[in-house]
Amino acid sequence: MPSTVTGAIASFSPALPLAVAYSGGADSTALLVACARKWPGQVRAVHVHHGLQAAADSFEQHCAAACRQLGVPLAVRRVDARHAPGQSPEDAARRSRYAALTAALQQEWGGAVKDIALAQHADDQVETMLLALSRGAGLPGLAAMPARWQRDGITWHRPLLKVPGPAIRQWLADEKIAWIEDPTNADDAFTRNRIRARLLPALEQAFPQFRETFARSAGHAAQAQQVLDEIARQDLERTGTPPAIKQLQTLSTARQANALRLWLRREHQASASAAQLAELLDQVAACTTRGHAIRIKVGHGFVQRQGDRLAWAMEPSATL
Repeated sequence: MPSTVTGAIASFSPALPLAVAYSGGADSTALLVACARKWPGQVRAVHVHHGLQAAADSFEQHCAAACRQLGVPLAVRRVDARHAPGQSPEDAARRSRYAALTAALQQEWGGAVKDIALAQHADDQVETMLLALSRGAGLPGLAAMPARWQRDGITWHRPLLKVPGPAIRQWLADEKIAWIEDPTNADDAFTRNRIRARLLPALEQAFPQFRETFARSAGHAAQAQQVLDEIARQDLERTGTPPAIKQLQTLSTARQANALRLWLRREHQASASAAQLAELLDQVAACTTRGHAIRIKVGHGFVQRQGDRLAWAMEPSATL
C-alpha cells in the first residue's frame, strides 16, 4: 500500500456504502475527504461525542459543518466514556468508541452500511508496538493493529496504516482542508502522547525507515500468531469448549497456555495477564482430585472449575 493519502485510498476497496469514523481531527478528516472524493454519495460519517472535555460540543459542530460541505450524511453518538476505578482512561474511551461505532452501523441508514474505515496511521502503529513492548506483550500485542478484521457483522478497515502522520497533515495543508486539534493530544499524562512527542522524533533521526521496519515486524508477529491460533483451535477440538481439565493436562504447558488464551479471547473477549495465566496453568497441573477448586481472576471475570471442565464467569459488576 502506498505511503501517501492519495495512494492509500486509491488501493482501498471496501464494500459500499462505507462509513468513516470521524472525530474532526487531522487523520479522520483526511480519510473522510479522500473517501468522499473517491465514492461520491456512497460515504457516511459517524462522530462519537465522548463528553470528556468542554470542547466536545464544538467538535461535533465542526464535524456537522464539514459533512454538510462534503455532502456526507453524519450520525452522532453520545457516550459516557468515563473510566471505572482501576481502568485506563484511554481503554475506557476506546471501548466506548467502538461500541458506539458498532451501534451506529447497526441502527443508522437502515443497516445498509457494513464496512467502516478508521484513521489510524503508520505512527499510531509504531506507538501501539512500543506500548506493547513496554508492557511485555506477546505476539498479539506485537502484531499491533490489523488493517482489516470483522466483528459483529461489520468489516473494519484501517486504510492509512502505511501512511506517516506528518504526510497526512502535509496532504491536508496542500489541499487547504481545515481540521480541529484535540487539546488532549498535547497532554503528557497520556503515554501515547509522550511516545509521539519524544520517542518518534528520536527514532526518525536514528532510523529514518523505522515505520516500514516496524510494520514488517508487526506483520511477522501477526503471521506467527495465526499459526499459533491454528494449533490452539486444533487443541480445543481435543479438549472441548469449555476445556476439559484432563484433556488439557495431556498437552504441553506451552500448548495449554496457547489454547487457554484463544478460548478466553474467542469465547469471552478476555485476556489473562502473564501472572494470571501462570497461576491458572499451575492450578490445572495440580487439579488431580475431585475436590480441587479453581477460581482465578482473568480480565473482567473469573476462570473457575465447573465439574471436570474450566468455565468462565463474568464479574457481577461487569454486567451492570
